[in-house]
Amino acid sequence: MTDGSTPGAPRSTGPILPPPANPSRRRFLVLGGSAALAAAVASMGCTGGGGGSGSNAQVTEPPRPTPASLPGAEAPPPNDAMFDIVVKGGRVLDPDSGFDAVADVGVMGDRIASISLDPLQGATTIDAAGKVVSPGFVDLLSYEPNPYGVWFKIGDGVTTNLGMHGIKTPTDAGEFFTYYDSSANRPPVHYGGSMSDQWYRDGELGIRGAASASQLSQLRDALDQQMDEGFIGVAIDPEYAPWIGFDEYIALAQVAQAAGMPLFTHIRYSSPDPPEASSLDAIDEVIRVAEQTGVSLHVDHIPSMATHVMPDAMARIEDARGRGADITACFYPYTFWGTYLASARFNGDWQGRFRISYGDLQLAGTSERLTANSFRTYQAQNKLVVAYAIPQEDVNAAASADWTMVGSDSIPEPANNNHPRGAGCFARLVGPYVRDLGVLSLTDAVAKATIVPTRRVEAQVPAMQRKGRLQIGADADITVFDPATVADASSVEEPAVMSTGIEHVLVMGKVAKTPAGVDKNVKAGIAVKAQPA
Repeated sequence: MTDGSTPGAPRSTGPILPPPANPSRRRFLVLGGSAALAAAVASMGCTGGGGGSGSNAQVTEPPRPTPASLPGAEAPPPNDAMFDIVVKGGRVLDPDSGFDAVADVGVMGDRIASISLDPLQGATTIDAAGKVVSPGFVDLLSYEPNPYGVWFKIGDGVTTNLGMHGIKTPTDAGEFFTYYDSSANRPPVHYGGSMSDQWYRDGELGIRGAASASQLSQLRDALDQQMDEGFIGVAIDPEYAPWIGFDEYIALAQVAQAAGMPLFTHIRYSSPDPPEASSLDAIDEVIRVAEQTGVSLHVDHIPSMATHVMPDAMARIEDARGRGADITACFYPYTFWGTYLASARFNGDWQGRFRISYGDLQLAGTSERLTANSFRTYQAQNKLVVAYAIPQEDVNAAASADWTMVGSDSIPEPANNNHPRGAGCFARLVGPYVRDLGVLSLTDAVAKATIVPTRRVEAQVPAMQRKGRLQIGADADITVFDPATVADASSVEEPAVMSTGIEHVLVMGKVAKTPAGVDKNVKAGIAVKAQPA
């Protein structure tokens, strides 16, 4: 991906590049450089001397692609240097700069020190022949990095786990980072997130209804403090907390915008009707928030929010973007959503709103479809169910837009009452959605898993400016996968199963996963903290 700015410099989200010619497994079998050119020329009888046609055709070898470097990066060491790790002979794909070539990647310490078309040597060598070498995947829409679920994130190629749906336990940024910064609790993935308006106002301030003017002032001050302590903006979820009013949206959006931070939102309504309380009404509401405040606004998991009205929802956002509003959205590549039965999403006539019934609900972690009786039983226990309610074309529409990115909205927990997207979201996108469904190219899928989410939050987050990229000087967060086999293996019945085809994962230059499995001794994650403007 490129927008004409300096290679390696932070960019605003722009159009996604078209895929390289034939982005399939055959791509790896084509010889590169002068050998391939000579073979092709010889086959046409254009050898440059004598021959059957007597042609004197001159052939110029195309220029070799040049890998990008981050601003201020040190020059690469000579190719005969000994690197700590060399990822050798894979298709190195960096959507940010557009670099796409078979190359070696040399790692020294926690940074990428060299990307070379010529062979490099390392103390440790990872054979990536026939594989894609990608920046580590960035999951914006995850949750707290619990010690069970983080290993499934690594298994899905994720190296950065951000709770932009709002950090709930603990709700305070200082406490969150103190806990996970400790050696006992440090995860293998990078970690951070946003302030949860819903959970903070309830747990920290005791606001359990519509906020008064004085309470809005408290919330504004709290958001300022939480961003100063490292949270990346704010998450506002009025479907789950319907007492959050438009004035609260505006008040917190103004604070986030002044700090250069984003506002992530699970919008107010998620069904195509009734009038004045529909998905499109909720989309219109957040467009007004973005346009009135100038905040960078992100709509969470849009296919599950605008089900059955996706073309209209996408068109309204695109029109607002055309008027200058900074609005993006994310999606997970599944045709079923999941949430807890005691949530407000199941208030009232949920069957009519979502156009489903009890039999379209399945208790996550089991094969059990619900009935009216079991619904009441599990609702009293606040179990998570999946709802088979999203048309495939709605997911495809979200995946195809140039202003969307992937986000799992889940992380596995020990009870395994989870949506399978927590363990398989990213492999499902770069595998089946590219290879089998043909919804998007491999380059675009990797972009939506790496640089596009990175750009969404990096403006005031220095750590993210070294992530989402395979460039000299970037953090050595690297995912190596087999494009012929990569796929999700988790299911509704078994949501905590490692993805297949994710072969190696490096976090800050440490190998956290090999084909043999994850290494639970490697916990190289760092805190991803905001630095407000």
